[in-house]
Amino acid sequence: MKFISQSLLFLLCLGFVNAEAQNKKQDQAAYQQVITKRAEKIVAQLGITDSIQYKRVTSIIANQYSIINEHHEEIDATNKKLKANLKDNKVQLEKQSKAYQEKAEKKLSKIHKNYIKALEKELNAAQIEQVKDGMTYGVLPITLKGYHEMLPNLNEEQKAQIKAFLTEAREHAMDAPSSEKKHAWFGKYKGKINNYLSAQGIDMKKAGQEWEQRIKEAKEKKNKG
Repeated sequence: MKFISQSLLFLLCLGFVNAEAQNKKQDQAAYQQVITKRAEKIVAQLGITDSIQYKRVTSIIANQYSIINEHHEEIDATNKKLKANLKDNKVQLEKQSKAYQEKAEKKLSKIHKNYIKALEKELNAAQIEQVKDGMTYGVLPITLKGYHEMLPNLNEEQKAQIKAFLTEAREHAMDAPSSEKKHAWFGKYKGKINNYLSAQGIDMKKAGQEWEQRIKEAKEKKNKG
């Protein structure tokens, strides 16, 4: 009887393990489908007529999404483990967390550079820009256009600096694991832009209010017409 109970318990445990493995496999397949569709949507805008090249570029982009996801999952798991193991030693926790963060950032930088190199073998500079914008929801050109419309009297140096800040933000956002964190990078750099423009003597609050008024007036004029 005891043997039967142990055998039954073993079979039940085995069933749970198999079910968990099957669920994980299904989740991975579903995620792969999502990132492949995401990559295809980007590649569709690049004007690639060679079907083989089209598939290669799609694979490169989808693979990057997967690598980025795995990298950040590893970071989360390691940080969780550090917090559990060093919960009673805040000094060591801070020290080891900082060291690991620096290591993870170096690894991510290498991942980013390798990705760009892979794209450069397949695409021209303009197409790579499209890929970068595609991976970051087009926030750079949209935000740049917004600043130009809000501040029509910007000089060329100021325009160049705004674009430089947004370009740097986009490089970071490409490596972020979620939409929220991608937008957070742009939010951080918009803060830098606003500080820069304020230091240039521009009243950003006033400029924003005047821009909103111009948009409102333009809508009213359009509705009347």
